Amino acid sequence: MAISKRRTVVLGILGTTLDTGRTEERWAKWRPTVSVCRHPELPVDRFELFYDPRFTGLMETVAADIAEISPGTTVRPVSMPMADPWDFEQVFGALYDFTREYPFQLDEEDYLVHISTGTHVAQICLFLLTESRRLPGRLLQTAPGKTAQTKAQGHFTIIDLDLSKYDLLASRAAEERREGASVLKGGIETRNAAYNRLIEQIERVAAASVTPILLGGPTGAGKSQLARRVFELKKARQKLAGEMVDINCATLRGDSAMSALFGHTKGAFTGAAEARQGLLKKANGGVLFLDEIGELGLDEQAMLLRAVEDKVFYPVGSDREQRSDFQLVAGTNRDLSAAVRAGRFREDLFARINLWTFRLPSLSERPEDIEPNLDFELGRSASLTGVKVTMNREARARFLSFATSKEAVWTGNFRDFSAAITRMAILADGGRIGAAIVEEEIGRLRALWRPGEGSEARGAEEAADTVVETLGEERAGEIDRFDRVQLADVLLVCREARSLSDAGRTLFAASRARKSSVNDADRLRKYLARFGLSWAEIAGRG
Repeated sequence: MAISKRRTVVLGILGTTLDTGRTEERWAKWRPTVSVCRHPELPVDRFELFYDPRFTGLMETVAADIAEISPGTTVRPVSMPMADPWDFEQVFGALYDFTREYPFQLDEEDYLVHISTGTHVAQICLFLLTESRRLPGRLLQTAPGKTAQTKAQGHFTIIDLDLSKYDLLASRAAEERREGASVLKGGIETRNAAYNRLIEQIERVAAASVTPILLGGPTGAGKSQLARRVFELKKARQKLAGEMVDINCATLRGDSAMSALFGHTKGAFTGAAEARQGLLKKANGGVLFLDEIGELGLDEQAMLLRAVEDKVFYPVGSDREQRSDFQLVAGTNRDLSAAVRAGRFREDLFARINLWTFRLPSLSERPEDIEPNLDFELGRSASLTGVKVTMNREARARFLSFATSKEAVWTGNFRDFSAAITRMAILADGGRIGAAIVEEEIGRLRALWRPGEGSEARGAEEAADTVVETLGEERAGEIDRFDRVQLADVLLVCREARSLSDAGRTLFAASRARKSSVNDADRLRKYLARFGLSWAEIAGRG
């Protein structure tokens, strides 16, 4: 095989088993690193020899033997400590760091990456780095000769991964990525370029990482469905063995939140007749999807942080740690950065789950994808009902014209969209959606999105009802309408809050951001006292 006239540089790992040999027999056996330099047709100008410092003596012996049989070869030892040569992350990290610092001279030197020594892990890492061009060279595969005369010298093969015959390797990986993206999109041939790029990024992260993933975006944008598809993708690629466990954090309140997430022991609290395995334990080896994670209380957030970082937690009422190794996928339609500034979300937990954050766009931001989603929903309706549903040409054109117009605000995003198609499919006579059905549905959607007449009056009436319910008609009648509306909002926040402090953080968030509110709980307590109310009284009505 013809070799370039440029300097030839071999990069390889010292073989702590095959490169050894007693003095009297070492020239008669095949020693991979030494044998590379015994081929006249493969003159090696320099050998970058990776070695663990524990084998410095062997490295020096091999270097001396190369100098004896190939005086023109310069051996440059590269110390590369590896406590565990079977630890993929450790070995890959050490080799990757080398590629970042090494001064490759591609115009003057050819690089051959020797993959016949080291552990299987090391050889895989060298292959991956060469395939990705982090090591800009060709693979050098060596093996002992087949006869006694050729055994010591052996033979070699140079593999150029840039040649077309090896394109299949890269094409398989590309095809796998395309299939993964299709899984994440539910098989929908989406056309929005920004959304497709987003899905490609999520596919790569889901395939390569077990760190938390945070899915943001408006309600109905498809966060829950995407989380499920991330799990299905990882499961199909055998990246995990467990199951997917999901919960909407908005449904978790008070003591039941701790119990649901972390479990409890028998007798941990009133009503705990039996021990309970929490969701975190159930998700061991799989994916835990926490939708609306911003709704979690601060205590639950603190325990979740430790579970994510250390894989351990304590069930309610227990002093014995439980372990659970899960990947966290979180969803939120809130601005968690603002929640951190307002004191409603822990900064350390946000930092931990914010490594991979992806915002799903609203349906109105993806007008190109409305038509493929229409076809998907029609197909899904057929699979659910057993009846194939189609739209005639006029009906389809009318619906798409409306659905992609500025009039269609899609406030509920895909939930509104899916519901609209479902309604039309059910009403379709003989499985055929006509123009009349489309017009009826457009009317429903317009009514859904149009603010109701008299909404301000109804809001005032509802505020009055809330205050009357709390204070009684006589006391409520003594309060001005201005104060009544404000008090009604305060009462609503208090009834949904977990504590006086939690309610105060919500009500005085802007003051907290300006650091002008020192004690939110005390401020709220004094406000309620103006109307003869206490926190205990309000919380008891929730």
